[in-house]
Amino acid sequence: MIRHSLAALAMGLALLLTLPAQAQQYEQVGDYQIHYSAVNTSFLPEEVAREHGIQRSQVMALLNVSVMEELEDGSTRPVTASVDGRIGGLEGGDATPLSFRSLRIGDTPSQVAVFRIHEDEPMRFDLRVRYDRNAAPAEVSFIQRFYIDR
Repeated sequence: MIRHSLAALAMGLALLLTLPAQAQQYEQVGDYQIHYSAVNTSFLPEEVAREHGIQRSQVMALLNVSVMEELEDGSTRPVTASVDGRIGGLEGGDATPLSFRSLRIGDTPSQVAVFRIHEDEPMRFDLRVRYDRNAAPAEVSFIQRFYIDR
């Protein structure tokens, strides 16, 4: 029973990091890839959502941010990073802070934040990602539109 739960949890968390593949994007900053993905929380398996205190809802979404360092041999390795940011409309005047928390699956750390969706409205994300404490944080911005499946 416990082994089954752990396997389901690991699979669900892996899903959380990659779901859906078409929503996964990244920005290259020097030797680092800053990956980000925003999905509706209703896509999360119930067990994973419950385990991590994430509300599954058609009107809630999850933003996942992780950083990979490109190595000289062409491979990548995960890097621990901190993220802060805001979400708002296209004008940016009504931006709301996002509250990030850390998740780790195996050796892959990521930062996640849950936020409320505004149906069929473009939402602007402005993030500051600190992957090197000796460098200024990278700024990543993107716009995404969400739809509520009723």
